[in-house]
Amino acid sequence: MASFELGYALSSEEHDPLHLVRWAQRAEAAGFQFALISDHYHPWIDQQGQSPFVWSVIGAIAQATTTLRLGTGVTCPIARLHPAIIAQAAATAACLMPDRFFLGVGSGENLNEHVIGAGWPAPTERQAMLAEAISVLRLLWQGGEQSHCGEYFVVDQARLYTLPSAPPPLYVAASTAASAELAGHAGDGMIGTAPEPALVAAFAAAGGKRKPRYGQLTVCVAGDDSEARRIAHRWWPTAALAGNLSWEIKTPGLFAHAVKTVREEDVAESIVCGPDVRRHADGIQKFLDAGYDHVYVHQVGPDQEGFFRFYEERVLPEFRQA
Repeated sequence: MASFELGYALSSEEHDPLHLVRWAQRAEAAGFQFALISDHYHPWIDQQGQSPFVWSVIGAIAQATTTLRLGTGVTCPIARLHPAIIAQAAATAACLMPDRFFLGVGSGENLNEHVIGAGWPAPTERQAMLAEAISVLRLLWQGGEQSHCGEYFVVDQARLYTLPSAPPPLYVAASTAASAELAGHAGDGMIGTAPEPALVAAFAAAGGKRKPRYGQLTVCVAGDDSEARRIAHRWWPTAALAGNLSWEIKTPGLFAHAVKTVREEDVAESIVCGPDVRRHADGIQKFLDAGYDHVYVHQVGPDQEGFFRFYEERVLPEFRQA
């Protein structure tokens, strides 16, 4: 097995700020090497119940951990927050966590970005906006007074006075060939949610061959398979939504309507459910086989401590030995 790192997903949609900090500490103690924290304005459905401002939570995690690397999974710098503001937030986070912070960016979801009332652009336009936003981020991280007048964004004589010794790594979320290509030539790495070799190949061909690839595996550890399926269905039914619905649906209420016909077995097709170590190991291995070299695991539901004990005692040792 090639060298790789295992990480943990901090789900801002399911946990309040204090618990997110606690789970980051717990992940570090359990032996996870990195974590990604979701950046949302709304949860997917009301049942999840949370959505704190991610940059405040990152500041707390910076002070509560010492070795855990942390990134956003992912931030949208095209609507709700201007890329100049994200550039400042990420630079500050990198100063708080020297060599431990990275910025993950993507073209976002209507669920979070519509709140400012500016509408929701078409996918091709969102991709173009993301590409320009990445240019703005890198421009401001150079330091000095900078201005930019592009197709989508204007920066007027802005200077970041608080900068880390080196800009934070910038990883781009990819779910299509076009976004994988953008990650390859404009990003320092790629973030994906499915073990699709074609995406990794597109990323590599566009300049990402030697850049890191992060993949998210969603699981639900519980006492038995049936309990895990019930929990996963209750807390994360959106795992069964197909196509681009996750990007386009506007509110948690509409998501609740969209998943009314979703069954437990539908969710279990996308989420590894239960306490079978082999199933979890196989889920991780699928990402490795697809070409990912970092896998971070999202435990669905409130029982994070049970997940940590299971991975600490049974899953992490298996991969360390390998």
